[in-house]
Amino acid sequence: MKQLFLSTALDFNEIDTFEPGAWINLVNPSQEESAQVADRFGIDIADLRAPLDVEETSRIAVEDDYTLIIVDVPTYEERNNKSYYVTIPLGIIVTDNAVITTCIEKLTLFDNFFNHRVRNFYTFMKTRFVFQILYRNAELYLTALRSIDRQSDKLEAEMENATRNEQLIDMMELEKSIVYLKASLKMNERIVKKLSGNASSLKKYIEDEDLLEDTLIETQQAIEMATIYENVLNAMTETSAAIISNNQNTIMKTLALMTMALDIPTVIFSAYGMNFQNNWLPLNDKPYAFWYVVLIAAGLSLMVVAYFIRKKWF
Repeated sequence: MKQLFLSTALDFNEIDTFEPGAWINLVNPSQEESAQVADRFGIDIADLRAPLDVEETSRIAVEDDYTLIIVDVPTYEERNNKSYYVTIPLGIIVTDNAVITTCIEKLTLFDNFFNHRVRNFYTFMKTRFVFQILYRNAELYLTALRSIDRQSDKLEAEMENATRNEQLIDMMELEKSIVYLKASLKMNERIVKKLSGNASSLKKYIEDEDLLEDTLIETQQAIEMATIYENVLNAMTETSAAIISNNQNTIMKTLALMTMALDIPTVIFSAYGMNFQNNWLPLNDKPYAFWYVVLIAAGLSLMVVAYFIRKKWF
């Protein structure tokens, strides 16, 4: 899918045909669409389609007619019928008269741009637009990390009575998400630092440098948060495993104590079920012997239960 957008001094609209200063957004483009854009702007089609490979690493490539920037962007992935964070590559290609973004799927990263919620955003201000994308991407990482923290808090509240592995699996998935985000953040940090250097091929103005510095700060903050949450999740996973094991041991102990308490009536009723000569058994000549035996068995069981409770074994 190919979308074209153009900013004017007063408005931002989607357009049908290309105009200088436009933004071309490619979402999982076909080979034909990629070839058309590559031919139109003199871009190597391999560079244009590189971000469509989910294993592509973040990098900057400077060519004669364009600059390619690939960064990782957080998005959702379905695992075990739940949504978890992963990262996918986003390609940003800056040419003389256009900015081209390409990705394998539609991104929430651009929602604020589409909905006019980004200040001083103009498609024809190419360098600032690129830095605004990077800044918004850093904010998305922070949002993702806070979401993971909330999910871990929810799992922590469920762990007290947990006896099965679902919570541990969810913890493992959250840890996996943290690993993906942290690795991608470190690669993105390298990209932002390269763009901040004097060797960057993108022309920067004072406002753009401030924005890039803010982006670097946000990225580094996200890395620190990811490290903290990773350590917390590791500790929670170990603690959760111990809690589940302890809860299972408590259940097994309770069942064993109940079995011991019920053994007394079992022995008594088994004895009264035996056939003796002349059918002689205590209380056999009493009119309510059955109820006497039941009460005696119940009383002995209750005494055993009271002893267990006194010892705090229950």
